[in-house]
Amino acid sequence: MFNWLGNFFSGRRKLRNRAPHIESLATHNRHLPGPPPELHSARIYEQSPWVYIAINRIAEAGALAPLQVYRLDGEERIGINNHPLEQLLASPNPLTSRFELFEQTLGALELHGNAYWFLAGDERGRPHEIWLLRPDRMTVVPDATRVVAGYLYEIAGQHIPLDAVEVLHFRRWHPNNDFYGLSPITAARGAILSDRHMADWNRQTFGQDHGVPAGIVNIRDFISDTDFERLKREWRNYYGGTARKTAFLRGGAMEWQNIGLSHTDLDFLQGRVAQRDEILNIFGIPVGLVSENATEANAKVAERQFIERTLWPKLVRIAQKISAELLPFYSGDLVAEFDDIRPTDTQARLAEIRAAYPLLSINELRAQYFQLPPVAWGEEAVGADTNPLLRENTGRGDLAGRPPSATAEVAHKSAIETELAQWERFALNRLGEAEQTRPFEVKALPDELAFEVSAGLMFAGDRQVVKSVFAGVRERLD
Repeated sequence: MFNWLGNFFSGRRKLRNRAPHIESLATHNRHLPGPPPELHSARIYEQSPWVYIAINRIAEAGALAPLQVYRLDGEERIGINNHPLEQLLASPNPLTSRFELFEQTLGALELHGNAYWFLAGDERGRPHEIWLLRPDRMTVVPDATRVVAGYLYEIAGQHIPLDAVEVLHFRRWHPNNDFYGLSPITAARGAILSDRHMADWNRQTFGQDHGVPAGIVNIRDFISDTDFERLKREWRNYYGGTARKTAFLRGGAMEWQNIGLSHTDLDFLQGRVAQRDEILNIFGIPVGLVSENATEANAKVAERQFIERTLWPKLVRIAQKISAELLPFYSGDLVAEFDDIRPTDTQARLAEIRAAYPLLSINELRAQYFQLPPVAWGEEAVGADTNPLLRENTGRGDLAGRPPSATAEVAHKSAIETELAQWERFALNRLGEAEQTRPFEVKALPDELAFEVSAGLMFAGDRQVVKSVFAGVRERLD
């Protein structure tokens, strides 16, 4: 055995032209009737409040993210405005909007682990409609050569064959299935059922004929059958409803022994909170997003974690599938990507800019960190004396095209000094705030000086640094 394996591996020195397990894979899955049942996912979505909240948060947030199409030119990505795919996604079919398409796609992935788009083509062979198909009706048809020969879509016992090229199959990873994805509901099965049973027990406790705790009426003295039946009848007639009343019965010596467990004994509320947290964690929803006790800081951290660790990977999965199987219908080397909605770390960004400050020119800083176009005065380093106002014989002869008269020059300089003073007060008043409500509006100050002030204020951590930024600009003006 080992000699045979050794001869086999020692003699092979090149890659095979196709995977050797495909045929066996197709044969093994040939008789599978469809995707594995996921504990009636749609019904759980309808009846479990935490599953409903988790899936809606993911689906609705993801549907808001813009999708862009880029043309690849080497390592560079060039945006394409109003690409035909973007037009198609804006109106996928007569019944569905763009938001609804992505909302339902993300929802299907969370409910079933699978989502399917059917592509209807035009006379040129390009898709002109996209329809979302229900995953619980879809069956993958394996093929020994193409891996997937197609799909069968079942409606009321009728099987509709679909070719593989007509269907985009989005799926999550499933460790025990070759063709279908794994739903988070499967992993959350225990928590969902426990929460459901606790909710049912709570409802039944306060429902009809369940208003009295369970217990035993112990009659100490012997009584006749007639009196015994009378006692039972009186108990049920007067104390068997939803009202909680004190029981007074005629008969011999009696005592009440409570054998039921109250909500307090069961720590009912904390139990439901624990089930909620487990369900939300499985779906990747931070508890701070839904907790009524979360502080503003906790809510912001929770929102950031949700976007970075939960929502963004799901958007990447969809975008890469579209790039691989939908964009080839269009000519060119194209890729689809969602806009990067991940929040930036302000402190890390400032540290990066601070490190690049002495190394990059103004134009490089403008392009890399502020997405601004280049300017004529921005080819040197930020710290260099590139201000044309400070140079002699610049050719401009004035500030921002001022008239040659001394009166106009004085007036213009006064306006700049006034604006600098206003900006300094504006920066000092907002020092230490995490987010400014609005930036300072620059009117009189030249662009190059305004940029230097903005760059300097990004690194200002106290009042002294802020004042030194404006003092340095005033010295240059003098």
